[in-house]
Amino acid sequence: MDVRKFALTLSVAGAMAALLTAQTPQPPTTGVGMAEAAKSFLTAITPDQRQAASFKYDDPERLNWHFIPRERKGLPLKALEGPTLHAAMKLIRTGLSDAGYDQALNVMSLEEVLYLIEPGERAARRERRDPSKYYLSIFGTPAEIGLWGWRLEGHHLCLNFSIKDGKVISSTPEFFGANPGTIDAGKGREIRVLGPEEDIARQILKLCTPEQQAICWVSKEAPGEVPGPNLPQPVVGEPVGLPVGKMSADQKQLIQDLLNEYLKNLPADVEKERRDMLKAAGVDKITFAWFGQPDLHEAHHYRVQGPTFVIEYNNTQNNANHVHSMWRNLAGDFALPAK
Repeated sequence: MDVRKFALTLSVAGAMAALLTAQTPQPPTTGVGMAEAAKSFLTAITPDQRQAASFKYDDPERLNWHFIPRERKGLPLKALEGPTLHAAMKLIRTGLSDAGYDQALNVMSLEEVLYLIEPGERAARRERRDPSKYYLSIFGTPAEIGLWGWRLEGHHLCLNFSIKDGKVISSTPEFFGANPGTIDAGKGREIRVLGPEEDIARQILKLCTPEQQAICWVSKEAPGEVPGPNLPQPVVGEPVGLPVGKMSADQKQLIQDLLNEYLKNLPADVEKERRDMLKAAGVDKITFAWFGQPDLHEAHHYRVQGPTFVIEYNNTQNNANHVHSMWRNLAGDFALPAK
């Protein structure tokens, strides 16, 4: 399959402009739209492809997630073209807003950048770095009634959904990454996938008073990775950092802006449910913690933790030019209770 069908056609820079496009209306119930798209996808592909893409809902593979380059089960997008590729992308779109869909394409397109800049033999680089090497998996039988799920997974992109009776009951773990985090192509041509997620958080730190900083800036050393990157449930301890209730008005606005950067990737009804949950649990109880160094291109990590969720953002690899970010549900990912 032509990689250009997945790499952004003009350039990664052109893709970033797509983030500014207006949102289009979502289906009345995202879960129903997912079921319709998944059924169309399974109908469009061949029997062998359907077998590769299909699992029982309780198959252990459903919980086997990771964002590193590795061997995966499921049906790779590179095996599709024409109507089958269109059906696959239609399913993927049901799990994301317009902004989230563009973000996913941006992440995938960075695989082409890595293919071009990394050393090694060409065929080996292509096998490792391919914008179409993302896998779709269907767990259970898609239907308006009943329990089923689906996943899109590849390097730096993991989307996991569970649906029951036409309603999305779980949309985590959710992971977006970026390598390179920054592409400096000259004045006015810098590209930073996941840049706002970093800049807004850093601004919260910069606005801290000395007293706030003593609470917010947990460590001058950043952890080397997000916690529990492939575990089925989030790894969390007691909240650390500066509570929203002790922030200034400007910092409170920034924490809302930061949450919006993550929430805006979701379909409208899924976003609303997440937002309603964190509001009901108490926005003032959310804490913001910074680890590592304070400036751009220095190793850093931050955590935003509320009673219902945790965001982990890590930028420590490749001279702090390699981003990992995830949203996890403290009640339990994969529609399973947290242990």
